[in-house]
Amino acid sequence: MVQKEILPLTHPPMDKLNKEQRHRCMAAIRSKDTKPEMIVRKFLFSRGFRYRLNHKRLPGSPDIVLRRYRTVIFVNGCFWHGHEGCNTFVLPKSNVEYWSKKIERNRARDIEAQSKVARMGWHSITVWECQLKPKVRQQTLEGLVYTLNHIFLEDHKVKRYELPEEDNHCNIAAEVRSQL
Repeated sequence: MVQKEILPLTHPPMDKLNKEQRHRCMAAIRSKDTKPEMIVRKFLFSRGFRYRLNHKRLPGSPDIVLRRYRTVIFVNGCFWHGHEGCNTFVLPKSNVEYWSKKIERNRARDIEAQSKVARMGWHSITVWECQLKPKVRQQTLEGLVYTLNHIFLEDHKVKRYELPEEDNHCNIAAEVRSQL
C-alpha cells in the first residue's frame, strides 16, 4: 500500500495583487492634496476664503487653516479615518487585527487633535470624503460656507455693555468738578 502525503488545504490569497503591486498601490496613497481636499479648497477659494495648508504648529496638521475665522478643516477619507455608518468604510477581510488597530489609532489621533485645537480656542470642522460625492457635494460645500460665516459673525459680534442704573456716580463727578 502506497501512502499518500496529505497536504494542508490552502486558501487562495485574499489579496488579488502580489506583494510588489500592493506596495506600489499603497505608496501612491497621499496624505496631502487628495482629491476630496482639492474639491474643498477650490470651492473655498472661489468663494473668497483665503487659507493656509497643513499648518504644522497646530495639532494634527489640519488640512485647511482659516486664521481669520480661527477655524481648521480636516478633510478625512472615510476608510482611513473609520467613518461610522458610511458605505465607503468597510474593514478589509484580510489582516483584520492590523487594520482594526490602525483605524482605531487614527480615530483616537483625530479626537485628540480636535480637542487640542478646541482648547486653543479654535473651531474644528471635519468634512468626510462621502460628503463630497457628486450628489451631495454642493449641499455640503454650501453648508461649510454657512458654518464659516456663522462662526465669523458669532466671534465678531458687538458686545453691548449696560451702564449702571444709578445716576449718582455721574452726579458726584459733576459736583466734584464744580467745587474745583
